Amino acid sequence: MIAVIGGAGYIGSHTVKYLIEQEEQVVVFDKLSTGHREFVPLNIPFIEGDLGNQDNLDNLFKSYPEIHTVIHFAAFANVGESVNHPAKYYQNNVVNTIRLLDTMIKYKVKNIVFSSTCATYGEPLFLPLTEDHPQNPINPYGKTKLMIEQTMEDYSVAYGLKYAALRYFNAAGASEDATIGEWHEPETHLIPLVLDVAIGRREYISVYGSDFDTPDGTCIRDYIHVIDLADAHYKAMNYLIEVNQNLKLNLGNGEGFTVLEIIHEVEKVTGKSIEKKIVDRRAGDPARLIGSSRKAEELIGWTPQYKLEQIIETAWGWHKEQFGKIINVPLSQ
Repeated sequence: MIAVIGGAGYIGSHTVKYLIEQEEQVVVFDKLSTGHREFVPLNIPFIEGDLGNQDNLDNLFKSYPEIHTVIHFAAFANVGESVNHPAKYYQNNVVNTIRLLDTMIKYKVKNIVFSSTCATYGEPLFLPLTEDHPQNPINPYGKTKLMIEQTMEDYSVAYGLKYAALRYFNAAGASEDATIGEWHEPETHLIPLVLDVAIGRREYISVYGSDFDTPDGTCIRDYIHVIDLADAHYKAMNYLIEVNQNLKLNLGNGEGFTVLEIIHEVEKVTGKSIEKKIVDRRAGDPARLIGSSRKAEELIGWTPQYKLEQIIETAWGWHKEQFGKIINVPLSQ
């Protein structure tokens, strides 16, 4: 059995859905601070619990002694908030995760697939980013993820923990059946914000800077479909079980798209004109951020399957299903 921590959140719920499709046994543990209970099928074991509560963790592992792997998504992930409220991030992302690791060791669960981030690299010294790029995070969020990567390495040496640290770039898209998708409050990610304009929930999209050293002056980012991420977690778990070696892998498409290219693709997919406003750059925004996933292909046989058009098509399908009825956007559009 696989314990998915944070399995009611965006990437977690898609991974749960994917694991079920692979006929894996799953239990979901989530405190529902940002996750959605309706994202977890009713026939899947669900524990509403907090990593900060030792009794909740003991209940998880006592109730399901057949757990052999933990896939850990539960973390706060807003970079700006982490700068303004670092204590919240160090407590939840670091202290609570160490409590999870200690409890895993206590109950002899030795495999963990950890949701890390490209934010552990900081400002890119070269592109595309590879796993041997120096890790020098520039915000508390990235620092918390790096701390856990380092902690897992020490726990591996001392306690035999086997871990996969998956550093991914911009997760996007939704399930193809539009039953689950990206739903944050507040929303901070580009694609759903642009879709909000398309569906009429926002008047315009703010474009932060148009004078970067890129083909159209806007930032370039690497986008990866959430189902491709789910597939990577599944393959990484199997690698840990079969090969018994730790992993540190980038997950991305290996190609980047500018903000204006994303907006244009949304217009193409939705048939809607997107109002945009150019505003000042955000502090710390690099012009380009693209990752190499060659190591993931070599070690676990993973390559992303979804192209940008499919990413936006599935995201639009979910957006219409979730919000379209409110503003009378035809679901078949």
